[in-house]
Amino acid sequence: QVQLVESGGGLVQAGGSLRLSCAASGSTVSINTMGWYRQAPGKQRDLIARITESGSTNYADSVKGRFTISRGNPKSAVDLQMNNLKPEDTGVYYCNAEKIRYGIRIGSAYWGQGTQVTVSA
Repeated sequence: QVQLVESGGGLVQAGGSLRLSCAASGSTVSINTMGWYRQAPGKQRDLIARITESGSTNYADSVKGRFTISRGNPKSAVDLQMNNLKPEDTGVYYCNAEKIRYGIRIGSAYWGQGTQVTVSA
């Protein structure tokens, strides 16, 4: 089992910045990819950013150039720096951790409890 604990989030005005952090503990050998998902009210949970153990990243088109995902210290942690926030970035942000090989998830997907980000106009 892997436990994910998130921190950060809150209320910010449009154009502002926030930083989210997520720390994994437990059986971290069972994960090699970490990421952040966002769920807006009444919508599905969507991938925002992901980083592999080798440092490769991918982002949703809506956040490219504004958000940066990085491995924390230790490497079983991940940060999401969010700049130039927009009201449409509002939602609950969930940390995710998985083991992925050749594009296929192996084993369980792990989720944090979620942290609220609200961007006011």
